Amino acid sequence: MKLGLINSAWAQAGKGTAYGIHQTKALGFDTIDVFADPLDIDVKERTLIRTECETAGLPVVSVACVAVGLIDFNPAVQRFHVGRCEAYLDFAYELGAKNLLLVLGEYIWDRQVIPPAEQWATGVKHLKALGGYAAGLGLQIALELEPFKLSLLNTVPNMVRFIDAVDHPAVKANIDVSHLQLAGTRPEELRALKGKAIHVHISDCDGKVHGDLPPGRGVVDFVPYLKEVAALGIDGAISIELEYSPEPEKIVEWVAEAYAATDRLMAAAGIRRN
Repeated sequence: MKLGLINSAWAQAGKGTAYGIHQTKALGFDTIDVFADPLDIDVKERTLIRTECETAGLPVVSVACVAVGLIDFNPAVQRFHVGRCEAYLDFAYELGAKNLLLVLGEYIWDRQVIPPAEQWATGVKHLKALGGYAAGLGLQIALELEPFKLSLLNTVPNMVRFIDAVDHPAVKANIDVSHLQLAGTRPEELRALKGKAIHVHISDCDGKVHGDLPPGRGVVDFVPYLKEVAALGIDGAISIELEYSPEPEKIVEWVAEAYAATDRLMAAAGIRRN
């Protein structure tokens, strides 16, 4: 698999788009994932992202989208987020990406008042439609497992059940190794995602709270997870996710550390392919 980076690492350290793209390439990454909302950026920024990635020779694999409103109980909010996700898919198409990384929301009001099954069915309905829209653009959607108690997709069995319910070839799973640790997921449980997973995120954590640290700074035992990922035969990328560096002025060192550690882990698991 290729080794990539989500470009939010640079943005949250106050670095510009072009700077982040070219530093990503200079540090040795094969690919890049883009975290940018097409409704918040203008045509100049969209063009800048595309042209700078092309100039750097850095293919865009994934565009990340958080759309918690897809399962809101208000139909008007749902419609807005369906349209927003379609705008994200258009943006991913412009960038030549392979997939839209999509984060669904959580059950509202502690799973009271609104029946959980209703929110689940709403998510399934919208992903069926968005899967069709993605397929029309030659794209896929990678759903992210979030390790939080009320997240719709917070375990591998829930992810499998949701993907089976959507039943669309363009709707698959993302595997986030740090999230698996936080959710108490054993590496061998990933076998249930055979044929259902298309993208991978990697970062470390303290085992208690969401961290997005460079691998080696937390408690995750990565190699067993990566060996299971290798067995899934995913033809894609493992993308490092780094958020909120404690020393933004040293962001290059922070990203370089994550690159070196992940490169070693992928080699140990026999999964790195240049």
